Amino acid sequence: MSEQEENSNDGNDELYEHYHFVASKGQEPLRVDKFLMNFVENATRNKIQKAAKDGNVFVNGVAVKQNYKVKAEDEVKVMFEHPPYESLLTPENIPLDIVYEDDTLLVVNKPAGMVVHPGHGNYSGTLINALIYHFDNLPNNSSDRPGLVHRIDKDTSGLLVVAKTEQAMAHLSKQFFNKTSEREYVALVWGHVNDEEGTIEGNIGRHPKNRLQNTVYYGDDADNGKPAVTHYEVIERFGYVTLVKCKLETGRTHQIRVHMKHIGHTLFNDERYGGERILKGTSFTKYKQFVDNCFKVLPRQALHAKTLGFEHPATKEWMSFNSPVPEDIEACIERWRNYAKNQKEVLE
Repeated sequence: MSEQEENSNDGNDELYEHYHFVASKGQEPLRVDKFLMNFVENATRNKIQKAAKDGNVFVNGVAVKQNYKVKAEDEVKVMFEHPPYESLLTPENIPLDIVYEDDTLLVVNKPAGMVVHPGHGNYSGTLINALIYHFDNLPNNSSDRPGLVHRIDKDTSGLLVVAKTEQAMAHLSKQFFNKTSEREYVALVWGHVNDEEGTIEGNIGRHPKNRLQNTVYYGDDADNGKPAVTHYEVIERFGYVTLVKCKLETGRTHQIRVHMKHIGHTLFNDERYGGERILKGTSFTKYKQFVDNCFKVLPRQALHAKTLGFEHPATKEWMSFNSPVPEDIEACIERWRNYAKNQKEVLE
């Protein structure tokens, strides 16, 4: 009997998929426990090794030990005897900032810090937990997430539309797929954006070495990502940072964060993509203190989903909603505005 066969988990009546990754075409041989450490958020080496020892780590459908070497295009799954916690939805009495509601849909203004749907490490306190408490019989999308048509990141604030009927789910989802909906964001980014406006095109996919990030693929590697288009326009310049408006044609995970970093303008205080450190400016202590104060005022990435537009599924009327820029982003902008003004006065 082979090592892989010996380690298979045939004794369980049913296993539930908790993680599923496909190694990129450029993946060099790497132990599966180290591979999963790069791909699973909040994982520890001991937990991954125990999962492998228990026969719960599979490569190409076969259980493997922790020293198995993952190769290019291997399919890696972590399976357990219990369903993923995020599939066990619990209603929670969490207040919602509802901008608009009728019998067909509602528009919600999500605060920064709220996760949209349960996932690994975030099993409660999400928008979905709140929605299923306040509303009965919300339709499921293809991922069994009640009412959810689209999503924004945990630390991004702003507008989301939620479907209340099957017909609304289908109609709204089609609009997002066909790029006929309208989504505009406000972002504060590092650096002086030279052009007043522009378009960023580049396929977005998982980073080959850091599963928690996405990256832009192009040329021969373009197939590793999905097409993504972001239009941007400068709103205001503050020297070392720039306030921009971003309009999405597509809706890839972390799209604005990835695209803006790709052109050299990482979002201000975006910890996951390196924006939580000083990327532009001087080496003066006073400047460092100023930036640190800005980070404290805005302890998240400077991104807000400000405008949302779509055709109403029932009335076919075009609907457009705007959300004010939150106080934390506004306070940070004001600090940079004053800083830029003072610098200009010194130069004059």
